[in-house]
Formats: sequence, C-alpha cells, structure tokens
Amino acid sequence: MERVCLLGATGSIGSSTLQVLRRNRDRYHLSSVCAQKNYRALYDIIREFKVEQAALADKDAALALERLLKDEGSKGGKSAAIDCKVLAGEEGVCALAAMEHDFTVASIVGAAGLKPSLAALKSGARLGLANKEALVMSGQLFFATAKAHQATVLPIDSEHSAIFQCLPDSCAATIGRCDLKAAGVHKILLTGSGGPFRNLPVEQLAQVRPEQALRHPTWSMGPKITIDSATMMNKGLEFIEARFLFNAGAADIEILIHPQSVVHSMVSYRDGAVLAQLGMPDMKTPIARALAYPGRIDADVQPLDFTKLSELSFLSPDFKRYPCLKLAIEASRAGQGECVILNAVNECAVQAFLAGALGYTEIARICEQVLWQGVPADFDASSLDSILALDAASRIKGASLIKELCPNATGAVS
Repeated sequence: MERVCLLGATGSIGSSTLQVLRRNRDRYHLSSVCAQKNYRALYDIIREFKVEQAALADKDAALALERLLKDEGSKGGKSAAIDCKVLAGEEGVCALAAMEHDFTVASIVGAAGLKPSLAALKSGARLGLANKEALVMSGQLFFATAKAHQATVLPIDSEHSAIFQCLPDSCAATIGRCDLKAAGVHKILLTGSGGPFRNLPVEQLAQVRPEQALRHPTWSMGPKITIDSATMMNKGLEFIEARFLFNAGAADIEILIHPQSVVHSMVSYRDGAVLAQLGMPDMKTPIARALAYPGRIDADVQPLDFTKLSELSFLSPDFKRYPCLKLAIEASRAGQGECVILNAVNECAVQAFLAGALGYTEIARICEQVLWQGVPADFDASSLDSILALDAASRIKGASLIKELCPNATGAVS
C-alpha cells in the first residue's frame, strides 16, 4: 500500500483525488490530509479513509476538528474516538507535508501552497503538482530543492500532464531540466478553452459579473481558478509553469484556444509529427496518471466517444480580450520577480472581483500597474524569504491600488 498525503483535501482537486483513491483502495492508503478551515469536510474524509494525521491552516478550525474527533467516542453506539493526530497553522501544514509519504498531491490553491510544496519536496516523496503558483513564484528554487532531496515531480494540471504524456521518456525522467531540442521537440502547444466570454464582444466585458464568470463552459473548478480561466490568467500562469517544468524558452511554447477542451495539449516535433493527449475534461485522469506513473489505474473516467465529437477547433488568443494572458507571458520573459508580483496582485484583484468590489476588466488594469513598478534590486530568486517578502509587498501595493481606484473595495482585499 502506498501512503498518500493530500494537501488541499477539501478543494476541487482534492475531491477528484479522493474519487480516484476510492477506486483504488487496494493500492493506496490516504494517510495525511490538510485543508484551510473546512474542518467538517476534513472530518468526513478522516472517518472514511481512516486518516492518521491531519492539519488545518486555520488554528480555530483545527481545535474544532480535535473536538469532533474526541466527541466521536462519546456518542451512543459509536466506537472509540478516531485516532488521528491534528496539527494547526501554516507550520502544522508544512510539518504534515514534510512527513514520510510515498506520494504527495500538492493542490492547495494560490501562494499558500508554496511552503507546503517545498516541505514535501524535502521529504524526498514523489510529488504530484497541481499548485501552479509554486512554480510561478519559485521555479528556480523549487527544482533546486527537488534535486537536492532527489524528489520526483509529476505534473497534475491537465495541460502539463498532457505535455508530459506526449514527451519522450528522456524528458519525462528529467522534469525541470528537459533537453527539448535533443528530444526533437519543435514546440509545445498549450491549449485553453478561452473561458465563458470567448465570443462576448470585448466592449461588453466591463459589465461582466462574478456569477457569470464562475460559469465555466467545460471544467468544474474552484472560484479563483475559474475566474483566472475566464481572464486566461490561468493559461498565462500555466505558460510560466510549463517553462519551468519542461525547461522551455518563451519561444518554445504556443498557446491555442480550444473551446471543446478535448485536446488537453500537444507537442510538435521537428519532423512534422504532432502528438496530442485527448480525453474527457475531467481532472481525475491527470491525477491518476501521476499517482500510477509509469503505469495506469482506473480513474472512473469514460473514454472519448469520437463518433459524438462534432468538431475540434483551434484559434489564436486575442490579447485585447485576454490582457492578463499577455501580462503573464511578458512577466515570464522579464524574470522570476515579475512572476511573483503578477501572481500576488492577481490573487488580490480576483478576490476583490469575487467580492463585488472590482470590475472584471479592472483585474488586468490593477495587475499591469503594479507589475511594472519593478522588482527590488535585492530580490533573490533562490531565497524563499526574498520571494515571500516580494509576494507580501506586492499584495500590499495591489490592495492599496484597488482601494484607491475602487473605494467600495474596503474589507474585500487583504
């Protein structure tokens, strides 16, 4: 039995991972879980999977979980209290991630997932990476840490899993330091759906409301990622992530809008061949691929029925419609510091938009204004402290600008 640690157990990736684990109980044991503050959902997971240790970033939620677990033994007809160690706070989450596991799924959303992901790498475990922000913020440090501790990184984002599956074994075995040219790769073709406003007139985007942006046409995801998909900031962050995962230059990656979300990404080779990974838009497939690599397991996902596919269409993104995508590509070219800034300010802006305090098109406006204020001269991409300091400073700048431009944003950003 392989011992699995699930970081971000109550989110959308966490939910999909649990479904895969249920289909493969004879092979995997979920031994550790963490969440931000949803202790009731975590309690249910602990009971079902007989989890041995859990962590909640919110310390009050951790105390509530401990009470629930202790009360279990006092209920009539119930067995003794569940034996599960509970850790609290960010330090507790990192301590849990650093424990010995065979496989760790890193699916905490946003910058909050960086430190736990690095802690997991230091344990030497195989890491299934679904937290793109870890690479956006610290790609250089991330892979230096993986190398130092001989940790294996496997991509879980659907697009990066697709690229991984389309690359030769020589690249799959050297994630973070691939030699694409030696492998005969001409270009990585990174696909994205284009979100719910792909056909909306550009002049109407300013009127988009949060509830509209949360209706993704093909994928079921958490709110932050869903908004990023609408603006295509998500694809921009994936562009940065792909550069680090596959040791690619900016010119090595081309982004294509693919509304059907059936072709999850492709790799074009110099001999004219193009390899593509196709499948239903279901995150259980890339999760299962990473868990079982180099083998495959049942993910409870139906195979494509090609007779029911009416079309597979592709088009280039319009940067007037998707200015966030352009900003991410430019930040990628500028350097690691700019990537840290963009990620931080985008999180602030998306939070404000979801709270109804910021307009949809102002997300890109806020990001652009803070991004090009520049990176401090003393920024060190190899230092976690330096990365976190720049992240914090960028959030302060972003929140300040949001409140300046949108006074009703008070209390909506942090």
